[in-house]
Amino acid sequence: MSVAAGAGRRAGMASTVFHSRICAAVTAASCLMHLGLAAGNQHGTWLNLLMLAMVAVCLPCAVHIWRHGTARALRQVMAAALAMIAVHAVLLLGTGSGGAGHGHHGPAAAAAAGAAPAGSGALLVVIAVEMTTALLAATLLARLRAQPRG
Repeated sequence: MSVAAGAGRRAGMASTVFHSRICAAVTAASCLMHLGLAAGNQHGTWLNLLMLAMVAVCLPCAVHIWRHGTARALRQVMAAALAMIAVHAVLLLGTGSGGAGHGHHGPAAAAAAGAAPAGSGALLVVIAVEMTTALLAATLLARLRAQPRG
């Protein structure tokens, strides 16, 4: 291996470590945000329990991703982020009993007023954060698979 190839490999490894740390930090930030929301008890019991379950699944994975960047932890974070995107989309659309309670106004009231339900912007931000989390985990997993063993 040439000096240039060795330097390139070290730079690639440093880049992967940075990617891993960013993914772990975004995952941990999402966990802390959901933990704070659950502690504030502004949502229904089932949503609070769902948020606590998400934190219980994702926070240990964030630690594993920070330290090692393991494929299993990345897959779990991706799955959890995609599931949270779906849950937040359901809440945003106001379908089911959670949507009306989450927006603090029913979708019919929002439609009658000609506006989106209250909290829609916050839900869109959360969906964007979860999409970013899933994308970071997916791209890191792809990078880890593409690295030569050695």
